[in-house]
Amino acid sequence: MTARFDVETTPIEGLLILKRRRIADERGHISRLFCGEELAEIGWRGPVAQVNESVSHFAGTVRGMHFQTPPFGEFKLVTCLAGRILDVAVDLRHGSPTFLEHVAVELSADNACSFLIPKGFAHGFQALSDDVRMIYAHSAPYRAEAEGGLSPTDPRLAIAWPLPVAHLSPRDAGHPPLGTDYRGLAA
Repeated sequence: MTARFDVETTPIEGLLILKRRRIADERGHISRLFCGEELAEIGWRGPVAQVNESVSHFAGTVRGMHFQTPPFGEFKLVTCLAGRILDVAVDLRHGSPTFLEHVAVELSADNACSFLIPKGFAHGFQALSDDVRMIYAHSAPYRAEAEGGLSPTDPRLAIAWPLPVAHLSPRDAGHPPLGTDYRGLAA
């Protein structure tokens, strides 16, 4: 298979949108979800340590904004295999010129895009359709002791969710707004 990713940069350094090239015929298509060699060329660091599936049954569902604190930060490659989502990454890197800015991108089964999110970002998404199915590749295993989160409705983040925020988990609903003293994640 010779298909590669088409790479689109975003306004925040390190955040990339990957468009999978599909090879199609009358039977359907095939596309590459992950290639360590190709992704290393554009910034992925580390192995694929974990792959997770996420299913959201209802449009409006918001999951996030989650991150792993140093030294357990991780790269994520997020792909939507069924339905549509608005995927959001927030820059939490201390000292970054884009600190607390975010990029939001629509991922869907139809558009064949993935979102490459480096260490130092919070990540979350909103289901834009019912019955969303996603797959995440992580460069490091999940560590409960390094888990962090932000309120997806924090005014300081100013995320414009396209649908009313719904179906938050108790954990996600319990994250307080950021204080003015929040300095982010150290490298």
